[in-house]
Amino acid sequence: MSWTLLIGVVLVLLISLFAAIARRRELRLMSVAVQERDRVESQGASDAQLRYPVIDLSRCMGCGTCVMACPEDGVLELVHGQAAVVNSSLCEGIAACARECPVGAIVVTMGDLRERRDVPVLTETLEAVDSPGLFLAGEITAHALIKSAIDQGSMVGTEVARRVESGSTSNDSVLDLCVVGAGPAGLSCSLEAKQRGLRFVTLDREQQLGGTVAKYPRRKLVLTQPVELPGHGSMNQKSYSKEELIDLWKRVASEDELPILPGQVFEQLERNEDGNYVVRTSTGTFTAKNVCLALGRRGDPVKLGVPGEHLNKVTYGLMDAQSYQGRQVLVVGGGDSAVEAAMALAEQDGTSVTLSYRKPGFFRVRARNLERLEACRDNESLSVVFESEVRSIETNTVHLSVGSANSQSVVTLPNDDVFILAGGSPPFELLENAGVSFDASGHKAPEVIREQGAGVIRALQIGLALSVAALIWALFNADYYLLTSVERAAHEKHIYLRSSRGLGLIFGIASVTLIAGNLFYLVRRSSSFKLEWGSLSGWMTSHVATGILAVLFALMHGVMDPKNSAGGHAFWGLVFLLATGAIGRYFYAWVPRATNGRELDLAEVKAKLAGPISLASDDSDDVRAFKREAGADVIELIEQRQWRGSLFGRIAAMVGIRGDLRRTLAKIIERGKERGVPDESIKETVSLARGAFRRSLMLAHFEDLRGILATWRYFHRWMAVLMVALVVVHVVYAFTYGELLDGIGSR
Repeated sequence: MSWTLLIGVVLVLLISLFAAIARRRELRLMSVAVQERDRVESQGASDAQLRYPVIDLSRCMGCGTCVMACPEDGVLELVHGQAAVVNSSLCEGIAACARECPVGAIVVTMGDLRERRDVPVLTETLEAVDSPGLFLAGEITAHALIKSAIDQGSMVGTEVARRVESGSTSNDSVLDLCVVGAGPAGLSCSLEAKQRGLRFVTLDREQQLGGTVAKYPRRKLVLTQPVELPGHGSMNQKSYSKEELIDLWKRVASEDELPILPGQVFEQLERNEDGNYVVRTSTGTFTAKNVCLALGRRGDPVKLGVPGEHLNKVTYGLMDAQSYQGRQVLVVGGGDSAVEAAMALAEQDGTSVTLSYRKPGFFRVRARNLERLEACRDNESLSVVFESEVRSIETNTVHLSVGSANSQSVVTLPNDDVFILAGGSPPFELLENAGVSFDASGHKAPEVIREQGAGVIRALQIGLALSVAALIWALFNADYYLLTSVERAAHEKHIYLRSSRGLGLIFGIASVTLIAGNLFYLVRRSSSFKLEWGSLSGWMTSHVATGILAVLFALMHGVMDPKNSAGGHAFWGLVFLLATGAIGRYFYAWVPRATNGRELDLAEVKAKLAGPISLASDDSDDVRAFKREAGADVIELIEQRQWRGSLFGRIAAMVGIRGDLRRTLAKIIERGKERGVPDESIKETVSLARGAFRRSLMLAHFEDLRGILATWRYFHRWMAVLMVALVVVHVVYAFTYGELLDGIGSR
């Protein structure tokens, strides 16, 4: 007994230690995610570019599948046991999170375009409003993904073919379609047009097809999603290098003999008296009934307009970093293109790279690029100068203005080459003259995403229907099931309802099969396996349904009377597994939702404490400084209580909490009086501070409650392991001794 007690104490303490360490790590990761979200919002960079995820907290069960599925790090994280959008501006609209969410808790939707003057107004078929037959596809529509561009190009080709087939006989001198641009959208549209027998031509300003992709640096990885290339099947790889894509497109264009004309700079689009479009380029004109403008958004590169920008050492794109070995290089810009170019240059032997960005930090750069950038900075192969702008460029030097508007200084750097990667000027004026509208009022209001609820009613309906069916079966055979074990052996139904023969055995086999199928949900959800068959939401529904059915079939297999045996224990383990799964899915999910609601509430109050929301227009500089310092004091106290304390530490500190708040508020009041801050401003700040602290305290205790309830998941998982082990023992026992026990009329 003493040995058992000692081993038990060791195991309990060991498990508790691991649980405490895991809990600390979870809180630390949540703290980082929340701080990143606050940082992005404080910089005003949280708005999505075009598409962004919306999370239904009433459904989210915190499995983290969406976080693992998202190809862009930093968009989604788990906060308080549920998914949260940390930086929607990084979302590329791939919607992998929505496809992989097992409970349908995420929708990737369009942002509000009613104030966007950079997004063309198009119909559902990508046709420009008020310009029939004029279509747009690809990057110019503000959808930057290669997959989106290919899908859009194919859609336009299909729509034009449909119209041509239903229209009158074509004039041989007029094309069915003129495609402007030979990037992924233009190439896809051309392939679709070729496949459908349209008379068309494809124009491009460059000598090499590929559009924007062709201008990427050498060996740059271009992420895609599996997509169908018209007439050539699926592009199944999830990543291609620039060279791989260009080679693929060249081969496809050659095999299909696409009529691509290079060196055609698009200059004008107009409509003639016959209603056809006339496309004017730098070398000629082309007449077509329909036009697809598959242009990029970059247009002409943005220039800085500083002295020396005309020098030959200044360029606006990087093609081959290896050509700049041993050089002193300045890269200007703060997007992914600038960061990737700077890192590629920094990897060359002897190259010294400085990255200049006018803002105080990066906020729309992919997380993986930021990680690589930090590694380059640690190796001292690359330096970053924030809040800097190029002042002038000379033959061997470059001058930067560094610092905020109130405290600027001029820094001179030795320099051989300057790369200005600050984006491009989209060809909006050219498109508007061609008949494309950018009137923001023409965009529809975004669809309102409403909570769907946890789906408990539907689950109860399914469970009730299956249970009622089982009850009807049991009542129909009650004359057998209500007998004792000895009496059943003499009953006429014993031959096919007993566990070892007939329907009874089929019920057992079905239950084991359902259990095995139920466990395949874990395989489908796991990132360790590459199984992508079927939607995860379908697998989740199957997971619930097979769990209920497995219990009912096991009950029938045990002739409504589970024994004190491995099989009986496996049955009760299955029942407990079903119960813990239901609790984890529906009851536990409520607490994280309540916690995240208070997190959002707290974020709003913290913003008032730390930002300009709480600053009145007539506040003096001293009052503004006082409010900011007071906000910083309270936010620091909040961070200590919210993230750094353990459950037991917070319980022990319940008495001291009021003292901490009292001392902090007293310090704020004293500081305000010393600086002559008006009493009304002091009261307003103290009221905000007290409310923020109260919310953070409630949030911390809700988080502790969530952490305790999360143990249901561990019960669920470990009970699953135990139940499977008991099922295996039961099956082995039945195969080994089944005939002997059956011979004596016993189970």
